[in-house]
Amino acid sequence: MQLEGSCQCGKVRFRVDSETPYPFMYCYCSICRKTTGGIVGCNIMGVRDTLDVKGKKHLQRYHARLYRTGKKPKRSKGERWFCKRCGTHLYLLDDRWPEGVWPNAGAIDTPLPIPPERIHIMLGSKPEWVPIVAPGPQHAEYPDLSIAEWHARHGLTVKRGRQPAPGVVREAAPALKAARTAKVASAAKVTPALKVTPALTAAPTPKVTPAPKLAPQPKRAPAAAKRATSGSRRRRPAARARR
Repeated sequence: MQLEGSCQCGKVRFRVDSETPYPFMYCYCSICRKTTGGIVGCNIMGVRDTLDVKGKKHLQRYHARLYRTGKKPKRSKGERWFCKRCGTHLYLLDDRWPEGVWPNAGAIDTPLPIPPERIHIMLGSKPEWVPIVAPGPQHAEYPDLSIAEWHARHGLTVKRGRQPAPGVVREAAPALKAARTAKVASAAKVTPALKVTPALTAAPTPKVTPAPKLAPQPKRAPAAAKRATSGSRRRRPAARARR
């Protein structure tokens, strides 16, 4: 499959053939996030000897810095190529794998085929605020799985110079979907229902003996009546004896 890509300002354009054009692997490492300016990086793979670049004078190469706790930073052997005018990350080259070139999927203008699944890698470097952007297998580091191996495993390798057949994704996706559905259904059968713990029986409340009813108190007479009554009951003083 022939791919065309470009930078944002249009000074650099390139073409490359790819047998592995599905953008399925999302990387959350700090290098990918910082060099692309996004929350994830996504590369595909092309055949290096088919790479044709227009506007080479506007290219800028960069070797990422590799940081390890307690160790001095090291320079990555991979070459990341950018447009030095607008800063677009275009592709990566690495002489340890001289047959390949890894275009940044975000710089590709050709419509890419939709992968039947996404794989999330380098989650150990993901900040807490960055979400996992799609369902799929998750790996704390780089898994033991190459881009070419993934395409071969799913029967999605595209022969050089050809476009993916329209039914390729439709043939691969149902199989993966059926496998995931079966896995979910199996998990649903195995998972036991949650047991509800019976509530604790409360101790019986002791009976409270009601207080005895007091006899009603007599009503007090009004103060004026009380004074009148008490006055009438006073004895008159006895007459003094005559001398």
